[in-house]
Amino acid sequence: MKKLLIVALTLCTSYLVKAQGEWGQKFEQLGTMLPTPNSYRTASGAPGRDYWQQKADYDISVELNDNNQSITGTETITYHNLSPDRLSYLWVQLDQNMRAKSSNTPLVTTTAMSDSVSGKALQTMINDADYDGGFKIAYVKDMSDKGLKYTINQTMMRVDLPKALEPGGKVSFKIAWSYNINDRMLEGPRSGYEYFPKDGNYVYTIAQFYPRMAVYDDVNGWQNKQFLGRGEFTLPFGDFTFSVTVPADHILGATGTLQNASQVLTPEQLQRFEKAKTTFDKPVIIVTQKEAEKAEKTKSKEKKTWTFKAENVRDVAFATSRKFIWDAMAVDINGKTPLAMSYYPKEGNPLWEKESTRAVANTLITYSKHTIDYPYPKAISVHAASIGMEYPMICFNFGRPDPDGKYTDQKKWGMIGVIVHEVGHNFFPMIINSDERQWTWMDEGLNTFVQSHTQKEHYPDMPIRRGCASCIVDYMKGDKEGIRPIMTNSEQILQFGNNAYAKPAAALSVLRETIMGPELFDYAFKEYADRWAFKHPSPADFFRTMEDASAMDLDWFWRGWFYTTDHVDVAVDNVKWYKMATNEKGFENQVTASGEVMGADGKKAPATNFQEAAETFVFSGTSDDSYREFMNKVDDEAIKQKHINTNFYELTLKNAGGLVTPVIIEWTYADGTKEKEYIPAEIWRHNEHEVTKVFAKNKEVVNIQLDPDKETADVELDNNVFPRQDVKTRFDQFKEKKN
Repeated sequence: MKKLLIVALTLCTSYLVKAQGEWGQKFEQLGTMLPTPNSYRTASGAPGRDYWQQKADYDISVELNDNNQSITGTETITYHNLSPDRLSYLWVQLDQNMRAKSSNTPLVTTTAMSDSVSGKALQTMINDADYDGGFKIAYVKDMSDKGLKYTINQTMMRVDLPKALEPGGKVSFKIAWSYNINDRMLEGPRSGYEYFPKDGNYVYTIAQFYPRMAVYDDVNGWQNKQFLGRGEFTLPFGDFTFSVTVPADHILGATGTLQNASQVLTPEQLQRFEKAKTTFDKPVIIVTQKEAEKAEKTKSKEKKTWTFKAENVRDVAFATSRKFIWDAMAVDINGKTPLAMSYYPKEGNPLWEKESTRAVANTLITYSKHTIDYPYPKAISVHAASIGMEYPMICFNFGRPDPDGKYTDQKKWGMIGVIVHEVGHNFFPMIINSDERQWTWMDEGLNTFVQSHTQKEHYPDMPIRRGCASCIVDYMKGDKEGIRPIMTNSEQILQFGNNAYAKPAAALSVLRETIMGPELFDYAFKEYADRWAFKHPSPADFFRTMEDASAMDLDWFWRGWFYTTDHVDVAVDNVKWYKMATNEKGFENQVTASGEVMGADGKKAPATNFQEAAETFVFSGTSDDSYREFMNKVDDEAIKQKHINTNFYELTLKNAGGLVTPVIIEWTYADGTKEKEYIPAEIWRHNEHEVTKVFAKNKEVVNIQLDPDKETADVELDNNVFPRQDVKTRFDQFKEKKN
């Protein structure tokens, strides 16, 4: 008997293992995958009692040469060591060196030949452009003008301090530099100039134009990942004073508050500027198209210096041109009135005058609702060809009408979309200051998610390309060889737009709409923004805060969506219909012991389109043993009478995609009514591959459909329906249409 029992148990165990498949630990805690909480960053996801971050203040003066397209500058950096560590050297970022002749970027960029190669493509492929890029460092000195030893390693420069910088101390030093501004058409995006051959003028969109302090923090120490071009920026906060000298007929927009408006604007322009500060219904034109067209022709030889101040920002950037039209309007953000602004050449009109500044204002309103109230005095959108790039208070955006001023809806929606996205970056990562060099999704993904809310709220007719569950289906079901997890460094991502923008935005949409619900999600998301505004959050801080503020264990969600390339594909594998057996002839159809479906008259019953008949089960009284020590007993007869006509449906669901997910079931009844039922993802916690569950229904079911509204990003809809429906191939559909 013992041997037989052992054999039986072995067979049973083997069957269970086979049925469950390999256990993927999908519901285990992230545990050691996340950094250990400490006094700097707590287990709740909040900054700890000893949280610290460095501060870097700048006094910058640069001149832009419109004749040879170059920049020359000097700066004084005051670095505050608020860490508990002694620092014997400082690291400064030289991002322009990515374009230097000695740059590693072209060396590590893969290329391949094709049958036809354009001149521009060939020049880019072999790095053959006649351009001398990169910073030319004239000196690095202390405040006594004594030279400091420095070492340049590609896009990083180490400044050796004569004396270690103690915790709580600060040090100031000076750098002088110059560099040649790149032609964006030839040398790539982010910053540079665009040349307009018809009138011989330039539009300059200038960023990464000064040596910038690297981040030193409790997570990585010094940020030491080189800038190769894709992984963006991680920067400390600080206060800036900076002056930019340009031709006198230029109009210039920049990060910060303009300090000398009366010196750089005409009296009429200054009056319009003041009017814009109290105008909330529509933009005020500060520099008109007529004035811009006049400046295009004069090309002044005189110079003007524009001076700005900005507090608690991580960076500054500017745009300048004699071609610029400028408009602005005030935005009411809970009593604060930042200015929404746009700068654009005539080539952007009429589209830009009509849409740009309104899009800036709409963005500030919606993002403030979902994160924190916009804290800066302005937000600028600058028109620049074929680009979308962001900096504090200013961004550069594409969207150019045809030469005759006409544009399609696609052009309009594309322009509005990029403006919303880039202005939204003021919140992620300019304020909620994540490390873009490491984790692109923390700024691009979160930003794309809130962008989709802005578009839905202010532009209901605008197609949503990213930020919805169904938007990511084609990517999720693609070849896994071309897909990487969201938690992949910027430089190693294969499909950048899908991985860093679309998938995390879709994941947050599923989390909000289907798993947490808007109320819980919005509270937790806003809590994350409040906790980490003007600080440096890590992925763990986001994950932990979302759980801490909602009382939901979401480790299974982060694990599946962010750490794997699994996809959602839940299939209705089998459905069985049961009814309680009775001695009365109350059932139209019953199943005999031999398995035949029999009618009440003893003859074989006709099949239906759902299931031929209900199988029967025998209702039995509850045995005394099942009560154990309890004295009270259930009323078996009452339970029997209550469910004598109940329909019981046993569903077997298979997780074909591997990504555990809530199950949304839509039941269609024989009387035509429908009911939707939500099953949390924890249904998969014991078996990640297959689950069976019984549902009791008063009505007879004729159809079952999973995820009817496409909320979970399920990649295969055909297996969501029971009974199965014949699905026509594209070829069949084509033939029918042709006929």
